[in-house]
Amino acid sequence: MLQHLKISNYALIEKLDIDFGKGFSVITGETGAGKSIMLGALGLLLGGRADAKSIKSGASKCVVEALFNIKGLGLSAIFEEHDIDFDPEECYIRREVMATGKSRAFVNDTPVQVAVLKQISTRLIDIHSQHQNLLMGEENFLLETLDAAGENKDLLEQYQTAFSQWKDANRELKDLQQQAEKGQSDLDYLQHRLTLLSEANLTDGEQEELERESETLSHAEEIKSAFYVASSVFSADEGNPSSALRSASQYLQSVAQVYPDTDELLKRLDSLKIELDDIADEVERTCESLDFDPERLAYVDDRLSTIYTLQKKFQVNTVAELLDQEQALQKEIDLIENVDDVLNEKRQQVEILHNALLKSGQTLSKQRQQTGEKVVAKLTETLQNLGMPSVNLEFSFTSKETPDLAGLDAVQLLFSANKNVPMRDVSQVASGGEVARLMLSLKCLLSQYLQLPTVVFDEIDTGVSGTMAEKMAKVMQQMSENCQVLCVTHLPQIAALGNHHYKVCKIETEDSTVTQIHALDIDARVQEIANMLSGEEMTEAAISNAKALLKV
Repeated sequence: MLQHLKISNYALIEKLDIDFGKGFSVITGETGAGKSIMLGALGLLLGGRADAKSIKSGASKCVVEALFNIKGLGLSAIFEEHDIDFDPEECYIRREVMATGKSRAFVNDTPVQVAVLKQISTRLIDIHSQHQNLLMGEENFLLETLDAAGENKDLLEQYQTAFSQWKDANRELKDLQQQAEKGQSDLDYLQHRLTLLSEANLTDGEQEELERESETLSHAEEIKSAFYVASSVFSADEGNPSSALRSASQYLQSVAQVYPDTDELLKRLDSLKIELDDIADEVERTCESLDFDPERLAYVDDRLSTIYTLQKKFQVNTVAELLDQEQALQKEIDLIENVDDVLNEKRQQVEILHNALLKSGQTLSKQRQQTGEKVVAKLTETLQNLGMPSVNLEFSFTSKETPDLAGLDAVQLLFSANKNVPMRDVSQVASGGEVARLMLSLKCLLSQYLQLPTVVFDEIDTGVSGTMAEKMAKVMQQMSENCQVLCVTHLPQIAALGNHHYKVCKIETEDSTVTQIHALDIDARVQEIANMLSGEEMTEAAISNAKALLKV
């Protein structure tokens, strides 16, 4: 329930700080005093649009704060989901609107997005304004009412899961059909590209080997010349390296017996000579094997040209990527050529899911129809007590052409207030007072099923007066057994039946006009209700009537 409300610098409200009690509370005040302003401020806590124009003139920002008792509402999961500190007893909500038009929202002093604020606050308070009476003609509202009264949460979730699966499969089928149509038109093109790659008969690593071979063949004459000169150095009659090593070895051997240290040097010379001879042989063999092959060079260059052309055409840099393209093209062509089988399989899946959806939807529809009969019976009883003895109600169900997230049902609430008058859609035939009483009856019914701790009625008594107003107040009293009820009213019959009474007034000073609200004690209530009865001229009769209404 709403325990405390604090508003600063919102419209005409400079500062408002007030506690609210349990049960049924009424809020009264002259037209224009600021009752709607206070409700507008509450609307900010429900995630309403922030408007810098709502800031009191001269202020830099406005702030709306509320303290709620949330014991037993099961809100811990929402708080945990959004990493908000959770107190099982109380919840503190604050909304700030800056002069720039920007706003900030806080839950238990934790900054949150407006969407999160709305998700939490709508679980705490429901504000019923006059325009909400129009919901009586809206299909979604009626379905939500039936689902709440029928406790259809699990059935609805099962249906919506089935609907999502069917919708996803349908979308996949349409995508496949589009791909198939496009694929058929692209098949020749794709096959042409695949042929280019398959006929090239590419192998991974081929490009690097060919590039090395091309480099070698392009410089074959230069390479052969270098190896020939190198070979001639080793085979020269005089001055070749092998002869030089032999001479050096002979000189060292001649002193080996008298200078033992030469043994190690001789071994090293022998090793060097063996290595040098091996090099000479290798150079000679290479020189003899090297031969310029213009045909091979032409083949290598032609092969490389093919690879480079394909890389440019397919916008890749390696043969490996070309091979990947070839594989992908083959898969795409295979899919196109086998698309009928894939489509048939997907159609069967869609049909199975559609049948499951219809089965789930029919179960939900049956439950809604059964609930509709019970709701009509309870609403009829309440409306008869509210001065509509001949009222007739009926939920009319028809099947939608196409299932949607709400179910298979198209529903209307048919209404007639008089005997022998055909029932028609409530939005077309019900008067303002009749709709107000019907909406109040629905809210009273729903309060038994929904965990809404606080319900605010903004002039739900529009179009009714006298005895009917008193009866409506008693219905709200009944509601207050399940939740906290706040009612903004102009009718003394309703005001007199509140457990708590708050008055909104407008005070004009030399500098400004401000709105204030305060709780009334019993004497002040007598004066306020007497004023509501008689107007500006207070009479003893009005005071007497006020006391009678208050039973004091």
